[in-house]
Amino acid sequence: MKKEKRIFGKVLMVLMIAFFYLPIVFMIVFSFNSGRSLTNFEGFSLTWYERMFNNRDMMESLYTTIIIASIATVVSTLLGTISAIGLSKSRKFLQKAILQLNDFPIMNPEIVTAIGLMLLFITFHVERGFWTMLLAHIAFCTPYVILSVMPKIRSLDPNLADAAMDLGATPWQALTKVLVPQIMPGIVSGALIAFTMSFDDFIISYFVTGGGVKNLSIMVYTMSRRVNPSINAISTLVVVLITIVLVIINVVPVIRERREKRHEKITG
Repeated sequence: MKKEKRIFGKVLMVLMIAFFYLPIVFMIVFSFNSGRSLTNFEGFSLTWYERMFNNRDMMESLYTTIIIASIATVVSTLLGTISAIGLSKSRKFLQKAILQLNDFPIMNPEIVTAIGLMLLFITFHVERGFWTMLLAHIAFCTPYVILSVMPKIRSLDPNLADAAMDLGATPWQALTKVLVPQIMPGIVSGALIAFTMSFDDFIISYFVTGGGVKNLSIMVYTMSRRVNPSINAISTLVVVLITIVLVIINVVPVIRERREKRHEKITG
């Protein structure tokens, strides 16, 4: 009975992985298709990559997406981390109330948030474009960072910063050299979630943009109305970029750990 359950679990896991990753593999394969068909592979070619790089609108949308996602990630990570640290020192009633408000944008449907932000910009006569999209992305990314950092702060000794200052550290040193390194895994995971949410967002971006400013999701949406295999090419490029980032994030700590162990062996 146990063996059957294990086999069933493994089969289910394989099916789930196939369900998630086979469409991506299919997309990558057909990005090298010489014809326009999205179902019949007619031969290997880099035609669609050529057209993608020669397409000014597509390259501008990719550039806009990367810039907005990068800035939104940095700003929301800073705001979210500082807010989480500040909340950890607040009264329990205030902390609970603010965390409930923080969870609201996460639970709220994106379409409601999008319309709310759009109405906000219209009310204050703010011209919609790059800056409104950036502000919107920072606004919806920050709650995810707070949600990611708070559990790490809660797991720490609440007297850790005070102990560091008693030993001669300044408040800034206690923050940067004692507190932040302890919660770094939460900060990194929050930053990754923020980057992913910003890079992937369509609904909010669609409602708050203007002046011809498009991110990648809006560009793909407009292209999907007609058969255009360049979608496969640009999507494959995004997958490659994200894979490189993930590999770097996972490999760098391992390299550092090995270097530290070697240094300890040499000095020891």
